[in-house]
Amino acid sequence: MVTMGRKTRTIEEVSADFTRRGLSVADWARRHGVSPKAVYDIMQGRRMGKRGEAHRAAVLLGIKDGEIDCTEGVV
Repeated sequence: MVTMGRKTRTIEEVSADFTRRGLSVADWARRHGVSPKAVYDIMQGRRMGKRGEAHRAAVLLGIKDGEIDCTEGVV
């Protein structure tokens, strides 16, 4: 389990960070093992990141403070 305990960022801050680094949302998503659609949905406010992949993406983006279960998907 990974706990993210840093200050949360706004979607605008995350977007500005992508621009500053020259990264696309899709590239970032692939590098972090989440679907680009989940990240785009979070960035556009269509998903809140409450569960599953959207939760994982929101926590990794720093938009949401939370925990990521590293055993997720392991049977």
